[in-house]
Amino acid sequence: MAHTVKQIAAALGAEAFGAVDLLIEGAAEPAMAGPTQIALAMDPKYGEGLAKGHARAAILWAGADWQELGLDAAIFVPRPRYAMSGLTTLLDAGPDIATGIHPSAIIDPSAHIGANAAIGPLVVIGRDVTIGDNARIAAHTVISEATVIGDDAMILQGVKIGARVQIGDRFIAQPGAVIGSDGFSFVTPEKSGVENVRETLGDQKDAKAQSWTRIHSLGTVEIANDVEIGANTAIDRGTIRATKIGRGTKLDNLVHIGHNIQIGEDCLICGQVGMAGSSTIGNRVVMAGQCGVNDNIFVGDDVIAGGATKIFTNAPAGRVLLGYPAMKMETHVEAYKGLRRLSRLFRDVADLKKAVSKPEQND
Repeated sequence: MAHTVKQIAAALGAEAFGAVDLLIEGAAEPAMAGPTQIALAMDPKYGEGLAKGHARAAILWAGADWQELGLDAAIFVPRPRYAMSGLTTLLDAGPDIATGIHPSAIIDPSAHIGANAAIGPLVVIGRDVTIGDNARIAAHTVISEATVIGDDAMILQGVKIGARVQIGDRFIAQPGAVIGSDGFSFVTPEKSGVENVRETLGDQKDAKAQSWTRIHSLGTVEIANDVEIGANTAIDRGTIRATKIGRGTKLDNLVHIGHNIQIGEDCLICGQVGMAGSSTIGNRVVMAGQCGVNDNIFVGDDVIAGGATKIFTNAPAGRVLLGYPAMKMETHVEAYKGLRRLSRLFRDVADLKKAVSKPEQND
């Protein structure tokens, strides 16, 4: 679908100049842009690429001379990356799922499907499921019994949603996500070596060999409005109480949320983060890729954890963390500098030992 430069500017809350009625069919990097694409040159370092491409219109950095750059039209935005969110929303047509219910979909007669639904091939919807208006559900999705999903959901290929899950409005699930699988909970008849190690930090004591006995997951998952779940992410149901994901929280691909986890609002959880069971995560927490969270701890509001940080103990609100184990980022940086200097320190100490052990003879 084509949009005029003027329409694009309006969607971004920005100002347009030049041939504002020029039709745009897509976006591209400056050097690769064609005449019906808008070039994304929102930083001066991308300006040179405009001469290599064929764009007639571009989104530019503040103060750029669009006419000198050979453009017919230009849009100026104050915050380029934020403008990308509005532009991509406008230009994204979304998944190609025909309105209505595909003949191969299997829907239990007791399920309630809202108005304007688009349900793709081989979707399975179980007993007493409720799905809100304007749902888009792609092929091979499975939604189990008594689950409730709000309005405007977009559930992509191969998503699996377990029984009794509660999901709010404007939910997005990327391909392969699994929501409501059983938690990983096992116990031994007598005290295990693992329990002893947790207490002693290293000694298994005299724990004997035992088999693991399963603790079943009777709880569910509750997801608030405006949550997005990434591809192949897994969210375990609670043991007794529900695992909860707060409003506006976004989970990247390959994230694992353990049983009973409570995640607050507007969190950003990046790829390959793993959270062990029964921990509580505050609001607006950001965890970069491959962070880990120990079980039964609390991470306060507005915590930011750098990539691969491992959080083993409670983290107070507002703390910026890095490292294994997690520590204040500035402390970790200093510690790492010290680690890199160790070889030089060892050489210096060795030289000092030689000097002390073999003093020069007095004349």
